[in-house]
Amino acid sequence: MSTVDVLLQQIVNGLALGMMYALLALGFTMVYGIIELINFSHFSVFMTGTFVGLVVLNLMGVTAVSKSLTGFALVGTLVVLFVATMATTGVLGVLIERICLRSLRHVAGTAPMITTIGVAFILINTMLLIWGPQAQRFPQLLPNWRWAVGAAEVTFKQVVLFVVGLVLMLALSHLVKRTTLGKAMRATAQDADAARMMGIDVDRVVVLTFFLGSALAGAGSLFFGLYYGFTGYYIGYTTGLRAFTSAVLGGIGSIPGAVLGGLFIGLTQSLGGQLVGVKWTDVIIFSLLIVVMVFRPNGLLGAHVPQKA
Repeated sequence: MSTVDVLLQQIVNGLALGMMYALLALGFTMVYGIIELINFSHFSVFMTGTFVGLVVLNLMGVTAVSKSLTGFALVGTLVVLFVATMATTGVLGVLIERICLRSLRHVAGTAPMITTIGVAFILINTMLLIWGPQAQRFPQLLPNWRWAVGAAEVTFKQVVLFVVGLVLMLALSHLVKRTTLGKAMRATAQDADAARMMGIDVDRVVVLTFFLGSALAGAGSLFFGLYYGFTGYYIGYTTGLRAFTSAVLGGIGSIPGAVLGGLFIGLTQSLGGQLVGVKWTDVIIFSLLIVVMVFRPNGLLGAHVPQKA
């Protein structure tokens, strides 16, 4: 393959990878946009989602050594898998907000953020105790279909990841911009006290925000398992940190910014690994983040807004 063909292949890989980061970044950006909290437990909700997916598949009799599914059996399995996993991680996000964070919502300083770090370690060690330190094989449900794009290849996995991720993001964008709940979310993000005086149930809005963000993390976790074919208690840290970088890079609090940041990080990881070596990818990613933050502190699409009182 020529250099151009190799770069084209890495662009295809990077777009698919970036969509997974974007789904995870949306959870960070939604929660921050509503209550200005960096929710570091989101890393571990993502990781937990992969194990939830394994349990759901095992209950349906699908294991890493099962025969490949086709037709309606494959579609039905994927629908059940995504619905069950996203619902479970969504409820997990709600429980984290209700039990650990609601009482700290009006506490100034870093206490709420540190609490989310504690929750993250609880989830990490819980999965470690249940599943052990070894990586777990994830069933490969999707057919290994490939299509040529010049000398590059596009796999069915990449198409599904990108298309489903895009559909979920468009649905979220429609919800935020066009629905009553979306208006309530935007009002709460702008001024929670004023929203409460206008009759908006702020607690309900915050709970639904945590549910939606965590459900998207669940979708992203399934993409990880289906794409890479494994999971482990440790996957949340590196993947989550890159997703958080995506949110900050795009402009934390901005849904389009999270998508742009995720795609940018995915492309940077893929192209950087090809051009300078995999071991340098994180150096490149975080160096670019520092450069963007120095010259555009609000991120690529973030707007400058005054701090809430």
